[in-house]
Amino acid sequence: MIDRLLSKGRTKIRLWPIALLRVYTGIFFAYHGFGKLSNDRFTDGMVGFLERRADSSPEFYRAFIESVVLPNKAIFAGLVGFGELAVGLALILGLATRYAAFAGAFMALNFWLAKGEALLAGSNHDVVWLIILIVLGLIPAGKVAGLDNGLSDRYRLLR
Repeated sequence: MIDRLLSKGRTKIRLWPIALLRVYTGIFFAYHGFGKLSNDRFTDGMVGFLERRADSSPEFYRAFIESVVLPNKAIFAGLVGFGELAVGLALILGLATRYAAFAGAFMALNFWLAKGEALLAGSNHDVVWLIILIVLGLIPAGKVAGLDNGLSDRYRLLR
């Protein structure tokens, strides 16, 4: 249904806030991903952060952090940095937007669980990003001023 709406010219004009939200979210993720990748001490900072927040994390997630993430800290630090950068660039370009948005939502969910903040805590911006990314994934946001618009006819996975 949304695809039919997007095919009409006037609807695309009305959906420009979605394109702005997608690009802004992409810039945010790309900026922070690049910052992590260019910081030689990010791995140590991530470990310190996770250790400080361990008591706040849900018990099931704390076990994951202690048994999987911390023993493989360099791999996970790279995954976080590259993941944020890749999600950000894909959102900026509007390329494979649904996949990028859901990957970003998965990352935001993991950040939230690692921090262990309450759902309505004033400092809990991860839930806001989670909601934004889910919305961008459900709405074909890449078809509004994005590369998905031109490529979705050729590649079914971009629809």
